[in-house]
Amino acid sequence: MTSRVDPRVLVVDDDPALAEVVARYLRRDGFDVDYAPDGATGLERALATLPDLVVLDLMMPGMDGFEVCKRLREATAIPVVMLTARGEETDRITGLDLGADDYVTKPFSPGELAARVRAVLRRAAPQAPAPAVLTGGGVAVDTVAHRAVRGGAELDLTAKEYDLLVCFLTNPGRAFRREELLETVWGWSIGDTSTVTVHVRRLREKIEDDASAPRHLTTVRGVGYRWEP
Repeated sequence: MTSRVDPRVLVVDDDPALAEVVARYLRRDGFDVDYAPDGATGLERALATLPDLVVLDLMMPGMDGFEVCKRLREATAIPVVMLTARGEETDRITGLDLGADDYVTKPFSPGELAARVRAVLRRAAPQAPAPAVLTGGGVAVDTVAHRAVRGGAELDLTAKEYDLLVCFLTNPGRAFRREELLETVWGWSIGDTSTVTVHVRRLREKIEDDASAPRHLTTVRGVGYRWEP
């Protein structure tokens, strides 16, 4: 006889009423939910119990969500969904660059949050390995060592820039819609496609001779992007 183990989610939020609503919906969706009322407690509990995912409020007194996410990423790869009243693009990009896997802006539907949590956990599940070495456009990616090289120099890529590059190199010649890239790279079924635009621009600055006239990571008008070998 086997028993199913429910995925464990830690909710870190200084608003107990909101945290209770979030916890109730997640439990209804089959998650085992723990709660921490502030950033320092949440960080300590996450590192001690290693949940499957952390739902992390951004605006908290003391240690805010940015700092918690940064410290989590220094120690573990636990997926993080940021939860905040802020909607500015700079805040979203900062959170994603620190290693957050998704970003939900208040006010939100608890059902949508539960769907985002499921999508992030699906993406975090073990996948079939990519080829050990991917090449194209003068770039070589060693997927075992998790490093990318261009012109003999290692590229300083963020986690999402690296994932984008692997996605394109694995599918040369294929046109990707921005929505497809959100789903494939970020694991979001819905979201702001400007996130993709910003990351593509930053990736071009690192892999193209002229980011304003890219030869390899090209724009497909009315569609999205395509990798030209």
